[in-house]
Amino acid sequence: MTKILDPTIQEYIRTNINADLPSLLLKKSPFPEVTMQEIVQQIKGKRVAEKKFPFLLKEGIIFPPQINLEQASSEKTAQYKADLLKGEKFIDLTVGFGIDAYNLSQAFKEVTLVEQNSVLLETVKHNWDILGREARFISGQLEDFLQDNEEHFDIIYLDPARRNQQKNKVFLLEDLSPNILDIQDRLLAISESVVIKLSPLIDLKYLLSVLPAIFRIDIIAVKNDVKEVVIFLSGRQNDQVSCCCVNLESGEPPFTYIIGDEETAHAEYAEPGKYLYIPNNAILKAGTFNLVSQKFNLKKLHPNTHFYTSDHREGDFPGRILEVECVESKDIKKKRQFNIISRNHPLKPEEIRKKYQLKDGGEHYLIFTQSKKGKIILKSV
Repeated sequence: MTKILDPTIQEYIRTNINADLPSLLLKKSPFPEVTMQEIVQQIKGKRVAEKKFPFLLKEGIIFPPQINLEQASSEKTAQYKADLLKGEKFIDLTVGFGIDAYNLSQAFKEVTLVEQNSVLLETVKHNWDILGREARFISGQLEDFLQDNEEHFDIIYLDPARRNQQKNKVFLLEDLSPNILDIQDRLLAISESVVIKLSPLIDLKYLLSVLPAIFRIDIIAVKNDVKEVVIFLSGRQNDQVSCCCVNLESGEPPFTYIIGDEETAHAEYAEPGKYLYIPNNAILKAGTFNLVSQKFNLKKLHPNTHFYTSDHREGDFPGRILEVECVESKDIKKKRQFNIISRNHPLKPEEIRKKYQLKDGGEHYLIFTQSKKGKIILKSV
């Protein structure tokens, strides 16, 4: 593994950091001790690290295969979770590439990392040595660890593998590796708090139906792209479950509510006023459409249009606020540049651009949607 760290090979990697990788793979490695596949793996890793976890852009860091890079959390989402957790003893039972473990474990005195892939664990151990971070590294199946373990931990963290043996993506807890439903009781027997990272596509109602120990759900987006759903389990009796929707790197405030509040919330409806409110995608994932209307004193346009409106600007809204005016389709001039938004409307953005011969981008928006009176077009001003 450490052969890739030879200064000459590292210089070759730096020189080819922007090279066309398919073409590079067709070449023979200039170094007999490493393959071109290993070189390209490091180039891919550095490229991913630039955007996803820049703290690993240090001399001596080794990157794993692509599949491990894909499932690894970003530095931003890992830091968000790290701010929520602290204690004496932390364990990550599915350490993977260790991005979450490195960030989450900062506020703990004792750190244990379990990983079934021994090669990947060696990579993590090497990188943690470079970063100056200590831990106990255990290579093996987490089921074996849980069977033999007698320790108690303040926090248990898991990021289950979301691909089956056929390499297809899976989402249900019983299809993940490990099967969370099979081990949840054992986890809660050795920790008062279990934190599990899940796919952003997981259904919240399904989670609540199969995991009675949930006391908190966080829906984490970065720049309006929902990246993960994180659930918190506790062995203590939970009378209510809170949900926190966050949109990192947006400057928007988090939106927190109690599961069940949506069922009792009521929305009022109105035609578009001066301002249009577009909730961020973390809130759309949560499905708290009436609660948003009620909490921020906004009117909805339509039961199936999750846009809101008011004549006076309401601050601290977790999403975009646009000053708008209604326009007719005949007034849309061709060849103009707009960001197109289509919600609860028969035409998709690309179809709208083609129909009206519009260019994409610019500072202004055209919003194609519906109010209770029918289809409408709004333009930002």
